[in-house]
Amino acid sequence: DAMYGEILKYHLSLNPDYQITLYKLGNELLDNLYLKPDLICVDFQLPDMTGDKLILKIRNQTKVPVIVISGQDQIAIALQLLKNGASEYVIKDDNTKELLWNSVIRFRENASLKEEVAVLKEQLEQKFSFEKTIIGQSPQIRKIYQLIEKAVNNNINVSITGETGSGKEVVAKAIHFNSDRRKKPFVTVNMAAIPRDLIESELFGHEKGAFTGALNKRKGKFEEANGGTIFLDEIAELDLSLQSKILRVLQEREVTPVGGNDTIKFDARIITATHKDLSEEVRTGKFREDLYYRIIGLPIELPPLRDRGNDVLILAKYFVDEFAKGNNSKPPLLSQSAKDKLLKYNYPGNIRELKAIVDLACVMSDGKEVQAGDVSFPSSKALLEYAVIEKTMAEYNWDIIKFYLRKYNDNVLLVADKLDIGKSTIYNLIKENEVKPLKP
Repeated sequence: DAMYGEILKYHLSLNPDYQITLYKLGNELLDNLYLKPDLICVDFQLPDMTGDKLILKIRNQTKVPVIVISGQDQIAIALQLLKNGASEYVIKDDNTKELLWNSVIRFRENASLKEEVAVLKEQLEQKFSFEKTIIGQSPQIRKIYQLIEKAVNNNINVSITGETGSGKEVVAKAIHFNSDRRKKPFVTVNMAAIPRDLIESELFGHEKGAFTGALNKRKGKFEEANGGTIFLDEIAELDLSLQSKILRVLQEREVTPVGGNDTIKFDARIITATHKDLSEEVRTGKFREDLYYRIIGLPIELPPLRDRGNDVLILAKYFVDEFAKGNNSKPPLLSQSAKDKLLKYNYPGNIRELKAIVDLACVMSDGKEVQAGDVSFPSSKALLEYAVIEKTMAEYNWDIIKFYLRKYNDNVLLVADKLDIGKSTIYNLIKENEVKPLKP
């Protein structure tokens, strides 16, 4: 019934997250299964085939859930359709729209749960060997391996320090997923990212009605991490008034949800991280001394990337391969000039900055080899590059023009407008082979 189909399509389209496609024939649907739908709804009576035949053909190609919507109210027909592979049978009546709406929600929630389980299973099956998660061979990193090994074999609290972008969360995950807690949750909490008035609810949970907006009871992060590991990132950002509450939680190993009276016991390893010097924070009165000694446990200090020597190139090669994998392409080679340029940079943003630089260099390259000209550093750090790599003013001008030509796909008129120069200047440089356009 084409009109009824339009009504159901309109009804489901009220949810902006749903993309609905309506077909009038079973064969039209079969021809479009390559679009990989999340859910299929079919009628029993179709112009070109019956619903049971269509379901059998669908099942030969995909395991996507199928809901049958039909005016047939015979139990035998419903049973046969379910036997053929239908996931649910809905009879056409005044309640069909609501029943279908609820069914779609239920199937969506089930799909989300299956996806979550699959991700967790994949995560558990991965080998979190230190060499695969913490890339590098420098003596500093070898020392980190040894400390992680000690943390894995003990249940001691761990505190990780290091500059922003140096890999603190990666180390925390390496400890968790190599320990006997690896089959339990790894829960991350960024203390700096949670508003002050919500952090208690986030960490300890809350009861229904505990405050405006608390429509349902909610578990806190400590309870979620029970049996596993809770990673408290940027712990130094925690307000002093809350530090005493965290101290009590860590001492008693129990939490009291906001608005509740009953305490909830939990068993979780505590790993903290900060880019600040906690001992200095204690000295200046910004961090409680008793909490400091409670969380310090086994301290692991990560070295900045600029002190790790050739690890820069090992990491760069790893990021090149990851970029290529994510784009289904062959990884380009790193030229010697690109390697030299990468080694001379200071990396104030550490590993996170190196990844961004390598990703951009892969985009800017010809796809076969990354040259020095493809490697660019943030403009705010440009003077560091100029201090290391000496060029003439003309060479710097050529570099800028090449960058803009790549960025705007060889649109000379647009580049000339952006740089406020004459288009003839660019054409002359191309003619003189000082600048090579992207297009052949």
